[in-house]
Amino acid sequence: MFRIFVLTTILLSSFVSIGQQNSMLLNTFFKDRMHIHLANKVVPNGSFLPVFESQFSINDALRDSSKQYYELTETLFKKHLFEAKGDYYFLSISPILDFCVGTDRKDTSSRRLFQNTRGIFVEGDLFKNFSFSTSFYENQARFSRYESAYYSELGELYPNQSTGQYNTQNAVVPGSARTKPFKVDGFDYAYAVGNIVYKPTKWLHLSAGNSSHFIGDGYRSILLSDNGVPSPFYRVSTQFLKKWQFNALRTRLINLMRKPASTTVEAYYETKGYSNNYLTFQPSEKWSFSLFEGIIWSKGDSITSTKVNPLFYNPIPLIAPFVLSKDQINSVLGFNISFALNDNNRFYGQIALGDLNTKNAAMQLGFRGFNYFGLKDFMLQVEFNSVTKGMYHSRNARLNYSHYNLPMAHVKGNSFHEFIVRSNYEWKRCYIDFKTIVYILSNYASTDLLPVNKIDNFETGKVVLLTSELGYRLNRKINLNLFGGINLRSDVNVGIGNAQHIFVGLRTGINNRYTDF
Repeated sequence: MFRIFVLTTILLSSFVSIGQQNSMLLNTFFKDRMHIHLANKVVPNGSFLPVFESQFSINDALRDSSKQYYELTETLFKKHLFEAKGDYYFLSISPILDFCVGTDRKDTSSRRLFQNTRGIFVEGDLFKNFSFSTSFYENQARFSRYESAYYSELGELYPNQSTGQYNTQNAVVPGSARTKPFKVDGFDYAYAVGNIVYKPTKWLHLSAGNSSHFIGDGYRSILLSDNGVPSPFYRVSTQFLKKWQFNALRTRLINLMRKPASTTVEAYYETKGYSNNYLTFQPSEKWSFSLFEGIIWSKGDSITSTKVNPLFYNPIPLIAPFVLSKDQINSVLGFNISFALNDNNRFYGQIALGDLNTKNAAMQLGFRGFNYFGLKDFMLQVEFNSVTKGMYHSRNARLNYSHYNLPMAHVKGNSFHEFIVRSNYEWKRCYIDFKTIVYILSNYASTDLLPVNKIDNFETGKVVLLTSELGYRLNRKINLNLFGGINLRSDVNVGIGNAQHIFVGLRTGINNRYTDF
């Protein structure tokens, strides 16, 4: 079905006469700039991200008016490395870099920490209504102790024939991919993302590919975030009756666990389906109300594989949770609200319910403020998130709200309260970014959403993270910046959870990789 969708999209695009339909990048830098530029308007599409360029052009928010007198500096500061434009096409190519070195002063072994990422980012527009993007990443890295422990304990699960249990091997990096060992306690991983977007009419967008999505105006989302590994998808986004919008997203998810038997060199992973129906009512440019339904669908178990129930394709919310049993699906129902008070102040919130159980609940309250004290490109954000113990659980652990063994919503999973204060400011390419996060944990375990039940030590207490970063943003279009900073983490329960990470580097910040857990 996916192949038919792609082929049809490409063929239809050839009959139109150049427009921009590509989707906005999800890195926090671009989201912050979008909110500032929207002023007293809420985010289009009910904050179902990424939004499309015809709904909101991020290029307007990133425009660089500086005068450059050399082609080299014009390209370095204002363009992609390669750009080609004709009557019916536009193509851009840029390198992806993330070269970072640092040390954790709380680590007595004095390990040298590093991130070494090389890749390529390609975007294009064909004719009026068709756009595409693709990118590839090759990575080697050595992380701080608390990061390495988290990535490793959520890694691949292999069946142990003698004990009947699952052993954990390799690791998985949020927002990226599963890994292989690299030298001494390092990680090697590669992945590719991309999508195509077709707009046959002014009220309809069709997109498909392999990438991530995010719902909400917050730094976090308790409904759907880009914390997990990118997944293959198709999405239908439409507007009707002027004030109503609807998004239908369908993806294939993976439990990062090998099936016990296979005729191939490596056994296949277990898969499951994910459907997302999102209905938005926007009574004015200042208000947005959205109903969310996200459902994990069974596609069999470790022995058998089956097709998803036909209701997987149903676009009407609230039917499947009342018709099907909890052994077949795991549902998350929620509500998202956005309110733009004026040009400088925006309020937002989310609530969610897991598997129709009032004991499984989550909530978010947040505020964004902009351009205070006459400072252009200044942003202040305050956010509170709370998730109960069983929010994303399913009676059938294979159907937990996870992908690649990672939480699909909040990076922390279940069982916490979180307080966030973020602020950033940019002046003549120089920027400063502050972030403070405080977690209050209650019987928390990072392995809580694994597709198998594991006996673990539960953590109760407080975790504090403080991050400060100074940098020089060379190119806003691809978020290319030189940076340096410090990341402090304090966890009274776990010795390796304490960190004092000092780092410097050069990166192209297109996607997010969350380390603040």
